[in-house]
Amino acid sequence: MTNPLFYAKILLFGEYGIIEDSRGLTLPFSFYKGTLKFSELQSDFEKKSNEHLRNYAEYLKVLTLPAGFEVDTESFIKDINSGLFFDSNIPQGYGIGSSGALVAAVFEKYSLKKYDAETISKDDLKALKKVFGLLESYFHGTSSGIDPLICYMNLPILIENKENVDKVAIPQSEEGKKGAIFLIDSGTAGETGPMVQIFFEKMKTEGFRKTLKEEFIRYNNACIEYFLSKEMNPFFRNLKNLSVWAFEHFKPMIPESLYKAWKKGIDTNAYYLKLCGSGGGGYILGFTRDYEKAEEMLEGFNKEVIYRF
Repeated sequence: MTNPLFYAKILLFGEYGIIEDSRGLTLPFSFYKGTLKFSELQSDFEKKSNEHLRNYAEYLKVLTLPAGFEVDTESFIKDINSGLFFDSNIPQGYGIGSSGALVAAVFEKYSLKKYDAETISKDDLKALKKVFGLLESYFHGTSSGIDPLICYMNLPILIENKENVDKVAIPQSEEGKKGAIFLIDSGTAGETGPMVQIFFEKMKTEGFRKTLKEEFIRYNNACIEYFLSKEMNPFFRNLKNLSVWAFEHFKPMIPESLYKAWKKGIDTNAYYLKLCGSGGGGYILGFTRDYEKAEEMLEGFNKEVIYRF
């Protein structure tokens, strides 16, 4: 492969729940992408990216990876000295995998062992997820490894639990249909670390732990099941429950600019909103049976349709 592209990812379902063993469903998003390139490093963007790669290479030099998953850091550093940078239009702090794509690109180019997305086994996926968690920890302190795995595989992935992931076929997007899944730009970037910290603080309360396990995870898992089987009535029932639950319990993670719009969707049943990643800013996910109507009601927000049904 020459200059392979690594797409952004969208976590449709599973935000925060996957920390507590819920299921998750994530898919590549080709609108945003990144690739490793060489240049004379003329622009500020290229210089900054090259410097980031240099710092990352220093981290990789002292990182111990499992046998069989080693990365050739010497070649990586040599290329950085020759003007390597990560050319990406994936916005940072938007919950769509900017660091995941970079990690995937570095691993694809410099890992000693290569993998084929079509034939990769479930055991290899599990092992790769752990390795990617180590590789991405540089950016977030800790990482599940899911984001880089999606970007690396460039396939929809079903997160079965904390340990296991598998490739999954999602129903084909049907252009021209009324229903849609869409992104809303909250207008500000979010930071994963502080949001995850808020979540762990909440987890210290027994009541929150109970409702997360008994309600949130149940709605989340049901949404995945019904979406994959294209059963839209029970899908939207559970989606509404999920949106209401998040509005009540994930308020700090919901960008303030979207409070009213979030509530309006629940009250009118015209659309439902949910977090896209850790929240706090970046993108929010929207789901509707009638995108034209939802678009009118969400006038003033930048929106991007990602899937039609």
